[in-house]
Amino acid sequence: MSESGSSGSGMSADEILDVVDEHDRVTGQAPRGEVYARGLRHRCVFVLARDAEDRVFVHRRTPAKLVFPSLYDMFVGGVVGAGETYDDAALREAEEELGVSGLPAPSHLFTFLYDDGGNRTWWSAVYEVRCELDVRPQAEEVAWHASLPEDEVQRRLGTWEWVPDGLAAYERLRAYRAGRLDSA
Repeated sequence: MSESGSSGSGMSADEILDVVDEHDRVTGQAPRGEVYARGLRHRCVFVLARDAEDRVFVHRRTPAKLVFPSLYDMFVGGVVGAGETYDDAALREAEEELGVSGLPAPSHLFTFLYDDGGNRTWWSAVYEVRCELDVRPQAEEVAWHASLPEDEVQRRLGTWEWVPDGLAAYERLRAYRAGRLDSA
């Protein structure tokens, strides 16, 4: 996630983020804590990580997470720092959360504007990466993890409590794969 598929592990409330408009144009910058508190639109990356057997890395966020504590997520990822590209953030976040280095560059699939209708809205770039390395997820980010076959992930959609932005990204990913969503 998530603030996605997780909030950026290396970032603090003082980390500076780009604030963006409804067209994903930078309109200013603010500290992460202020961005969250004021519900300012910003940028996030979502990376679906698959292992050598094509299983999806799924995890439950720690209870201490600022956003969506203790919920499940099928993405790794987080916020994009000020001046950082989506591509750079996707690789950084995937390596940080999976606890690996030397991942191939994640493949960008599409970007969409997540908006929960309340105080949470962010541009969301969705990626996929193959991780054939032994993962060592960060204990402060990940309370539990497993690599699950995609059909098992889909069976769990109605039974586990998922991060809402990750679930929205996953539903769009399924539509994208079925040819019902254009890439942006």
